[in-house]
Amino acid sequence: MSVWRDVIGQEVAVATLEHAVSIPAAMTHAWLFTGPPGSGRSVAARAFAAALLCPDGGCGTCRECRTALEATHADVDVIATEGLTIKVEQARDLVQLAARSPSVGRYRVIIVEDADRLTERAADALLKALEEPTPRTVWMLCAPSVEDVIITIRSRSRHVRLRTPSVEAVADLLTRRDGIDPPMALYAARAAQSHVGLARRLARDEHARIRRHDVVALAAKISSVGDAVGAAGDLVTIATEESAAASSERDAAERARLMEVLGADPSARTQPPHIRSQLSSLEKEQKTRATRFTRDVIDRSLVDLLSVYRDALVLRTGAGTPLINEDSRQVVQRVSEVFEAEALLRAMDAIGTARERIGANVNPLLALEAMALQLRLPR
Repeated sequence: MSVWRDVIGQEVAVATLEHAVSIPAAMTHAWLFTGPPGSGRSVAARAFAAALLCPDGGCGTCRECRTALEATHADVDVIATEGLTIKVEQARDLVQLAARSPSVGRYRVIIVEDADRLTERAADALLKALEEPTPRTVWMLCAPSVEDVIITIRSRSRHVRLRTPSVEAVADLLTRRDGIDPPMALYAARAAQSHVGLARRLARDEHARIRRHDVVALAAKISSVGDAVGAAGDLVTIATEESAAASSERDAAERARLMEVLGADPSARTQPPHIRSQLSSLEKEQKTRATRFTRDVIDRSLVDLLSVYRDALVLRTGAGTPLINEDSRQVVQRVSEVFEAEALLRAMDAIGTARERIGANVNPLLALEAMALQLRLPR
């Protein structure tokens, strides 16, 4: 048993972190974990936090290890935004938190799971804490790549690079940790392209598997301009419906809890100004969260769609690499037969451009329509 048991396929990174735990001279006050989505950045950060607080360097069974991994330890704070950005007010709160001494452990650990979502002002607020570190406070920042974090922060942090784990390693984790049947675990790991979180969801959620199947099938159905416009609309509809399903109950519960805290009457036709102000603030936060969730679902769908053209290119060139969408081989075969290799590459570029545009806050429907027009099957 070890705190590193769920940090799969990251032998080099784990060796670096274990060395820092065992050799105090190798320790530093700020760490930057980077790696592709699903590589386990936050999992590695929590495991590192647990190892730092564990009397035995990360046994995985003691109270310090268990509470650190679950982010319930008094000296471990995990910041993960459900909005589009981490604002300066949140960053200032973190700076104040970092100035405090540890409560019970050797270190106070602050994990920022979405450091790439820091606004420029928020990053500047954190910078002072990194330039003048508080003794026994450790920052752990997580981002997809070093380029996603401003240079002044990454230059003051020690970089730990994670890689995409193998399909087999992810499948083994799902079977060992979550009790998922090996065949389903292997399917989910391959379909999720080794993204651990998505693989777990695909393995456990039939609706997610149906959604993915519908997205993959679109590649063989876009023949005309009308089909392209319809496909773009379908992608937005799928994302919007999934966002609404995921948030409706939570939004209602948050509103009811706020009304209870404020002592408001839920049945009243109108509320006093101070209650209306609080409700308006909550609704704005929920809307921002829903926007991010919708865009994340669209991005996942585009990654699934991209995998079809990748597989078609594999068949077209006879590369012999295993297909991601073996279960949808008929769709992949159809696309590979009608597109030349260069056209498949252009289709992949079009999907990549759509992802970049949506990430840059372009209207998702417009970005998807422009993409889908370039994915039409040749006559």
